[in-house]
Amino acid sequence: MTRVAIYARYSSDLQRAASIEDQFRVCRERAEREGWEVVGTYKDAAISGASMVLRPGIQALLQAALEGEFDLLLAEGLDRVSRDQADTATLFKQLQFAGVQIVTLSEGAITELHVGLTATMNALALKQIAEKTHRGMSGRVEAGKSGGGLCYGYKVVKQFDTRGEPIRGDRTIDVREAEVVRRIFGMFAAGVAPRSIARTLNSEGIPGPGGKPWGDTTIRGHVKRGTGIVNNELYIGRLIWNRLRYIKDPSSGKRVSRLNPQASWIVKDVPEWRIVDDTLWDAARARQDEIADKFAKVAEGVREHHRRNRLNVARRPRTLLSGLIFCGCCGGPYSLRGPQRYACSNHISKATCDNGRSIRQDALETRVLAGLKDRMMAPEMVEEAMRAYAQEANRLNRERRSHGDAWRTELPKVEKQIAGIVEAIADGMYHPSMKQKLTGLEARKAELTALLANAPVDRPDLLPSAASIYARKIAILADALNQPDERAEAAEALRLLIEKIVLTPGPARGEVYATLHGELATILEWTARQAVGKAPKTTKPAAIATGLLGSVVAGARFELTTFRL
Repeated sequence: MTRVAIYARYSSDLQRAASIEDQFRVCRERAEREGWEVVGTYKDAAISGASMVLRPGIQALLQAALEGEFDLLLAEGLDRVSRDQADTATLFKQLQFAGVQIVTLSEGAITELHVGLTATMNALALKQIAEKTHRGMSGRVEAGKSGGGLCYGYKVVKQFDTRGEPIRGDRTIDVREAEVVRRIFGMFAAGVAPRSIARTLNSEGIPGPGGKPWGDTTIRGHVKRGTGIVNNELYIGRLIWNRLRYIKDPSSGKRVSRLNPQASWIVKDVPEWRIVDDTLWDAARARQDEIADKFAKVAEGVREHHRRNRLNVARRPRTLLSGLIFCGCCGGPYSLRGPQRYACSNHISKATCDNGRSIRQDALETRVLAGLKDRMMAPEMVEEAMRAYAQEANRLNRERRSHGDAWRTELPKVEKQIAGIVEAIADGMYHPSMKQKLTGLEARKAELTALLANAPVDRPDLLPSAASIYARKIAILADALNQPDERAEAAEALRLLIEKIVLTPGPARGEVYATLHGELATILEWTARQAVGKAPKTTKPAAIATGLLGSVVAGARFELTTFRL
């Protein structure tokens, strides 16, 4: 029996959550009619179809497909799966690789033709929606109303027109929040640092925008972009819209802002929304200009340093562990604060975490590298995992071969049936049902031909002796860590093996516990791609680690390795 997974999505909070259940219902009805077995359901609620990167439902579905948990993906329409052309094509190829067919209620069985044409139409529809939304919002701003979003210091005015439809864009001053805004401007103009302002507000229990804790960037923002409390001209009764545009980074799926030309801004005077007087505004602007000049000089110094050391700093993190360290108390990031010491950012910037323990950069790096070399990367620790990895890879190889053999066996049979019907028609034995049968056979022939043309290349089976190869490769990296001229490059390769490092205060004064979370599967991926035999001593560590983040053998999944350093 065909095993089916159902996927459903709705794109915004304005749509009904029941939309997911509606999609599941109609897809289940189709599966029941076809005699398919529904083995799983996946969903993404209030998430755009413009990118798959940030959708947990589609990511879980893809992982399950690669693990062979279902044979067919069923959705209401291809636009429910994705509206991005590149994402649709990528997903189609990945599911083909896993031997999974996509079927939708709207388009039927999805082929390369659907991927090309339907995905293009979906992308155009997405663009048209964005253009219509932008046009409607610009008209609202021209009428002196908010273009969207709720700025701190104001609240929404709920009104309805004569037809009972909501009137959007009306705002009024929130008296309590307006007092906080004036207080921030006063403190900032008096020379109080944004970080200190944020800590003060948080210590008094005053919620920030959206109910979140205050941060220094929430207050100072970005001068040119007009972000941050002290740069928002709405507080002096001046509404500026379309200053920024937002686009999605294709690699991460996250929105990033870009500054629009000033000629495209829409500026309207809204004196009824004024919260800050001109004297206080001008004082804050003078202070902001002062800070901007100071940072410009610092930034120029940093750029000059980078120009002189371009080869050393290009495409490398600030430190070995940048972006990998987190607080065990609040879950926030640890970052460099002061002279080469890591500290909890939430404790320093927002005062929302009680973890005041810091640790020297060199001390933490030494502990992490020692832990990687002596514990997580110890050959004896992963010998059994390596064996399991080889078994799983070999199992998937057998499945791929089985699929390919079945398709190659079925294709001549389908061709023979087609030839038989054509010959019968030529002899005058035509019936309307024969046309329907012939159409189905031709579709199956095209499908089998495409499957065989795109069948994944067979991979050689892995031998259990790969564990010994792993041991030799790890020894090379371990030796490189002890070589001054190779340590930095080897450490850069080892950085890719770390999922995260969690720092927690210990009971003794100044004591910090460090727990390393490492991805064992990543090590095994890398090992499987290495040539048999020990690399020569002249081999660079970066070259040794080539392919570290390459394609994982589908289905080879291992738990994170976690231990205290």
